[in-house]
Amino acid sequence: MYSRHAPPRASAMLEALRGLGYTTAGALADIIDNSIAAFASTVDIHFRWDSQVSSISILDNGSGMDALELDRAMRLGERSPLEDRESHDLGRFGFGLKTASFSQCRRLTVASRKNDATNCLRWDLDVLASSNDDGWYLLEVPAKSFEKILRPLESVKSGTLVIWEALDRLVTPGFTQQDFLDLMDRVEQHLAMVFHRYLEGSHPRLRILLNDRPVAPWDPFLPNPATWSSPIESLATSCGNVVVQCHVLPHKDHLESQEYQRAAGPEGWTGQQGFYVYRNERLLVAGSWLGLGHGRSWTKEEAHRLARIRLDITNSADSEWKLDIRKSTARPPLALRPRLTKLAEDTRKRARRVFAHRGSAVTFGSSDTLVQAWRTEHSPAGIRYRIDEEHPVIKTVLEDAGSMRPQIHAMLRVIEETVPVQRIWLDTTEEKEVPRIDFSCDPSTEVLKVLGVIFRNMVIKKGMDPSLARAQLLRTEPFNNYCDLVMSLPDEPDDRM
Repeated sequence: MYSRHAPPRASAMLEALRGLGYTTAGALADIIDNSIAAFASTVDIHFRWDSQVSSISILDNGSGMDALELDRAMRLGERSPLEDRESHDLGRFGFGLKTASFSQCRRLTVASRKNDATNCLRWDLDVLASSNDDGWYLLEVPAKSFEKILRPLESVKSGTLVIWEALDRLVTPGFTQQDFLDLMDRVEQHLAMVFHRYLEGSHPRLRILLNDRPVAPWDPFLPNPATWSSPIESLATSCGNVVVQCHVLPHKDHLESQEYQRAAGPEGWTGQQGFYVYRNERLLVAGSWLGLGHGRSWTKEEAHRLARIRLDITNSADSEWKLDIRKSTARPPLALRPRLTKLAEDTRKRARRVFAHRGSAVTFGSSDTLVQAWRTEHSPAGIRYRIDEEHPVIKTVLEDAGSMRPQIHAMLRVIEETVPVQRIWLDTTEEKEVPRIDFSCDPSTEVLKVLGVIFRNMVIKKGMDPSLARAQLLRTEPFNNYCDLVMSLPDEPDDRM
């Protein structure tokens, strides 16, 4: 059988690899992966604005590379993704440093210090493009600014410096210094999320500095007494155990304004819902339903915005999870899908209840069930919303209505038939929040006025024991959200209440 050697043309191949779809933040995260694999404790990123000659550098204090190691690191596809990796290795395909860098710049310089020696290599896409053949010319001679650019390496005993220049994918026509600063903010948010488990604690394993400012970790699961967390569950697979824990974050009403804004995350409350897939505690997928669902894949909806599920996979599970080269998408293996779907379904239901009821506890099938003013009726014709005539306030009015009872029933029916469901849905979608309900912006004096009327009727007119009346109010919507006011009601209400 005849064969021929058919290497790809370097410039064409590398230009094609630039289109893999990296964001700047995602590309920088790939570079930091290499720093972590080299046992770095600090990664120092610098954005330098100088219009068309702006640059970005990443310096770590890891173990560094000698000449041979650097040569291997700069070659594309030097290692097969099928090879076994060290347990701490965050790479897989052997492309990350190069493809991540080429997605942002045309000139990539990497210098590394190890054993008191500094080695430097450079890829320059313009040099390759001007070549008359298909050669892969890895340049040994750095740019003219070599000494100045590599000066930061002098501050570390060992480490690696990555420099991006000719940022043609970033500094495009019309791109300003303010755009550069905005880009830095997005990068900071992304790195705070992706590496939060490395950055957390009083003695973090990793420090990331962005123009000398430390990046603070962002935990998607919001450690807070009001956050619901499931027991940790371990699922056995052929590539090791997958660890899962479900979380439902608190409703906005249970958070301070600043805490609520920060908890939203880089993509906002709706965009951040779903599974968070980690490998070696590095976040790979940040908020996705992973193609799960019943019949068709779940989409991100406002009602489930508080649902977030942590999922840890092993370092050997990349192929099983169909992890892509950018480490940004994953799909669970078939054997795990039923259990993950069940866990996600339960978490989505919990999140929907918390979102719809503003964080109030809703229980079912017990004597402490919350009495709500509205109930939902399901039928083949669709869903209808009805006023619950067993609600204590409504029930009392109907009992005392006398000859007015038919008119009150007619009024309630008109209200039921004119609930502005579509308008509420539009407002909720556009405003990204449930419309104001249950005295949420009223002072306590206004709530007490309404409570006083109801409490007086229950105690004086109906003869109910005050303690029992208060207990019933605590189980009645919307007064269940005002426990302190309910408990402050006097045992002997007067006519002024």
